Amino acid sequence: MLLEAINMDQFHDKRRGCRSVIIPFGSVEEHGPHLPLGTDTIHAYELAKETSRHVPVFVCPPIWYGLCKSTSQHPGTITISGPTLRSLAIDIAGSLYDQGLRNFIMLSGHAGSTHMAYLVDAGEQILKRYEESRVAVLSIIDAVAASCKELIETANDSHAGEVETSLMQFLRPELVKGTAEKEFPAFPRHILVRDKRAFWQNGVWGDPSKASVGKGRSILDQESRYLADLIKKMEKMEKGF
Repeated sequence: MLLEAINMDQFHDKRRGCRSVIIPFGSVEEHGPHLPLGTDTIHAYELAKETSRHVPVFVCPPIWYGLCKSTSQHPGTITISGPTLRSLAIDIAGSLYDQGLRNFIMLSGHAGSTHMAYLVDAGEQILKRYEESRVAVLSIIDAVAASCKELIETANDSHAGEVETSLMQFLRPELVKGTAEKEFPAFPRHILVRDKRAFWQNGVWGDPSKASVGKGRSILDQESRYLADLIKKMEKMEKGF
């Protein structure tokens, strides 16, 4: 149930039987020379929509901006601050709570560690503020690892590589501009760097050459089924979660 596609009477009627909502988070971020800047947001939103085919759930319009740290110096990346991201998540969930929804799935197509930490913190704040709320926070990397790891040939594939290239070949083939060379950046452990592109030149983390349309179709199907099962589990949880 896409929120932007229903009217207020439909929402009023549907929320009687459904109190769960997916809030897709993404980014406008470089994804190598071959994938669109909106890859993360497209993935999260399409996964949310596919999940709604398996389980009754509202789907919010996606949040297109995220906190992008390692890619902040690559052309096209637009980043917001962690506090802004956290406030957005809390405010949106709070408004949905006021509208009668109780189960919030914050699904992020962008899986940067700092970005995810702010979403987790937002989830904790939502639990504190809204007594009947339940919150799940996960990234697409979490969903892929839990549901279709056996499909992926590339170890440590995470950004514009096998997984995301396969998904874009399936979801938005007209936006894919060929392929790219495999790349695995090597940032120094524990040390922050100013010149991030010196350690990650082409913006790929994985091997795009292993991608295929069939893999993209299978990945979306399996991760959507995993997310649907997570929502069902969440809805059955007793108070205190």
